[in-house]
Amino acid sequence: MSNTNKLKIFNDPIYGFITIPNPLIYDLIQHPYFQRLRRISQMGLSSLVYPGANHTRFHHALGCLHIMQKAIQVLRFKNTTISAEEENALYIAILLHDIGHGPFSHAMERSIVEAVHHEEISLLFMNKLNVEFDGQLSLAIQIFKEEYPRKFMLQLISSQLDMDRMDYLKRDSFYSGVEEGKINSDRLIQMMNVVDDVLVIEEKGIYSVEKFLMARRLMYWQVYLHKTSLVAELTLTNILKRAKELYQKGIAITCSDNLLFFIENKISLTDFNDVILNKFAQLDDTDIVGAIKHWQNHQDFTLSSLSKMIINRDLLKIKMNEDKFSKEEVQELTEQFSKTNNIGLQEAKYFVFKGKIRNQAYSKLAEPIRILKKDGSIEDVALLSDQLSLKALSKQVTKYFLCFPKQLNKN
Repeated sequence: MSNTNKLKIFNDPIYGFITIPNPLIYDLIQHPYFQRLRRISQMGLSSLVYPGANHTRFHHALGCLHIMQKAIQVLRFKNTTISAEEENALYIAILLHDIGHGPFSHAMERSIVEAVHHEEISLLFMNKLNVEFDGQLSLAIQIFKEEYPRKFMLQLISSQLDMDRMDYLKRDSFYSGVEEGKINSDRLIQMMNVVDDVLVIEEKGIYSVEKFLMARRLMYWQVYLHKTSLVAELTLTNILKRAKELYQKGIAITCSDNLLFFIENKISLTDFNDVILNKFAQLDDTDIVGAIKHWQNHQDFTLSSLSKMIINRDLLKIKMNEDKFSKEEVQELTEQFSKTNNIGLQEAKYFVFKGKIRNQAYSKLAEPIRILKKDGSIEDVALLSDQLSLKALSKQVTKYFLCFPKQLNKN
């Protein structure tokens, strides 16, 4: 096949046309590992709240590739030397940064592939692809693992103002219809520069940075941490935990072979070999949806009730509070539900539980967003901004929640 056939374009509702820069990127996009991302939703179960939020990780990865091309163009124009090899490594790293995500994003990490973070799985996929592509991903992996001396390259992929965040805020606000998440990524990219191999934003871009951080905060409260999305994701996590628990008790669980493998086995990071990685690569949202549709009719009250909640969008009630809910409150509701439905207290805990969520738009502990002032000095955006709101954005806000079945009618 000639190379020209590989220089395709994608039509994207956010940026218009996205071009594939070279045949290697085309081959990576064509790889089954990457094509799987078409079947992984970008926003988990948020479509239960925002019906339009059905876009995929595949969309998002291509968007990140596109704005990385723009960023490299701007930085080169401002005399930052980026070799052809480095440019390609940045494309590969940003394209594959999310390749390790499991079905419905985070629910898997909290239930059946416990304690294995998606970034660790992304790295396993990258290493495997590197073998298949004769070492052409080596530099991208080095950057991804923070082992490359040019710091700004990692900052473009993973920082408080990276291509990943820029794309998902713009994309998720577009598909969910939540206007508050809109950001001007073009302006932010035009304001980027590099000083001593560190990424900076020119002073005249400070308001765009403030707008970006504000948009991120609002998107977390309004979309990512929306109470209905939250209760749906926790219910899904509990469904998978319950399926695993039943399997361990010797009760038959019917689902796809690949999902069953992860229900049957306790898999840690050290267990991941090529066979297990390939099984993981076969998992996507359809395995989960298919399983819970089936489990609605399972003989186990807990598994079938929780599955029906997701399928019919008839979810648990969730109360949010500034203060913690007491153990007594939880205990009382658990006992009440256990009695009403004639199930054990352990099972009732799948329906009554509490927790907390945190939102922090800008962390002072992480690598700061640096502003390049006109006099050449560099300051943390939080210190330079005349916006009191930016200081507020650095504060971590914690909210507490309590989930319980609607029929318990807690006022």
